[in-house]
Amino acid sequence: MSSLVEFKATAPAKIILFGEHAVVYGKPALAVPVSSLHVSVTATPADKTIIEAADLEQTLPDGMSADELTDPLLRMISTTAHHFGMQPPKMRFSIASSIPVASGLGSGAAVSAALGRAVALALGQDISAEALNSLVYDIERIHHGTPSGIDNTVIVYEKPVYFIRGQNPQTFEVSHPIRLLIADTGRTALTRESVGDVRKLVMSEPSRINPILDAIAYTVDVARDALAHGDNVSLGRLMVENHALLQHLTVSSPELDRLVKTALDAGAIGAKLSGGGRGGNMIALVTPETESAVTAALILAGAVRVISTIVG
Repeated sequence: MSSLVEFKATAPAKIILFGEHAVVYGKPALAVPVSSLHVSVTATPADKTIIEAADLEQTLPDGMSADELTDPLLRMISTTAHHFGMQPPKMRFSIASSIPVASGLGSGAAVSAALGRAVALALGQDISAEALNSLVYDIERIHHGTPSGIDNTVIVYEKPVYFIRGQNPQTFEVSHPIRLLIADTGRTALTRESVGDVRKLVMSEPSRINPILDAIAYTVDVARDALAHGDNVSLGRLMVENHALLQHLTVSSPELDRLVKTALDAGAIGAKLSGGGRGGNMIALVTPETESAVTAALILAGAVRVISTIVG
């Protein structure tokens, strides 16, 4: 095989617009891809199956089955090859990512999706979105324990998604593009922990927590209608309401609350945390006229980075 042969695959980041945590309990959620942040994987011939990333190089052990592998990256390679009834290709898979880790942007799912696509290309196979989504979800369970499945779904399909766990995802169109700022608190957060803590609340205080989950579901459905009609005023109000409900679920943090308030005070139409919470990112709905002022205010309030993206 020529040393010049290489295969490349990518996957985007994602943000959840509405429905975090409630989605784990069968409620709907809205999520969108963020193409300005992405993972790329380049596969080139090697003597063994090797994964290479920043400060990381791992080799797939000979003769070990996919079920025996505990490392998510090696397991993604092995399970993708097994999906086609083939052995993992002897390639060096080099991973590069612009997605911050542990910040609610789907870094783990994006790496798995790009890696799965690269493995399929190296094996000369086409992999369907449905099959890849299933494989990535299995890896997400290693990362997060009991994930909702929304991260892998929106990242694999690369379209805005209305998602209910256990049902086929519904892609949807945003009638009028919206402008969002994604502000990173700089505090890493483990989705597994926040999901686990909410589960404890659901089990110990169902009469208090279940109405909160129902209220989050209501904001999701109304927000979907607002996106369909280009109603940014309603969308912003719903973002604020959703954030308050997530505060009641104890998944916000002082950093997130400060950035949400800062964005609103600086002119954002709406703002809320996005993702697992307890750190990570918040999102703010802005206009071209307010974007610069809100960005500057967020940086001054402690955001370590602010990313602008347009959805739709």
